Amino acid sequence: MAIEAWFMDDSLEDPRLPHHRHPKELVPLDHLAELGVLYWRLNPNDYENDEELRNIREARGYNYMDLLNICPEKLENYEEKLKNFYTEHIHADEEIRYCLEGSGYFDVRDKDDRWIRIWIKAGDLIILPAGIYHRFTLDTNNYVKLMRLFVGEPVWTAYNRPQEDHPARKEYINNLTQKIGMPLAAY
Repeated sequence: MAIEAWFMDDSLEDPRLPHHRHPKELVPLDHLAELGVLYWRLNPNDYENDEELRNIREARGYNYMDLLNICPEKLENYEEKLKNFYTEHIHADEEIRYCLEGSGYFDVRDKDDRWIRIWIKAGDLIILPAGIYHRFTLDTNNYVKLMRLFVGEPVWTAYNRPQEDHPARKEYINNLTQKIGMPLAAY
């Protein structure tokens, strides 16, 4: 099953809730691809021997990997870190996350500054492009185990919004505006 994504409502309720609009407004994969968000469905039970994961890592230059458990019992300073993850930000590099267990939400801004909620579950590998405004939170299960992939040494520097003058943001906007009206490449 493909990843699920939808436009979010404007409610300030618990961020771990789905926040569907009424009626629901689902977002197809090709719309995410137009924003530069890439997605693969892999086998999380055999990630150590997964040929497709190895091919993705080699093709994209992801030579560093670590695992992160996000839940109250396993993450030091859990509440503070979850609050930081949910603060709208960008990165200078891609954010690559492969969900091995559990589930959570990545929220990304579209070209009209609307929030799109992407629900990742075990088997979902997602790549957010450098410069895209986004945030992360758990869902009501309060647990996710993620593989984080990086090119070179791991760097996780968040630049909180506003960042319109950040080079990664400028490049992202430039790439986004150049793609308008162009056919999508297969992902």
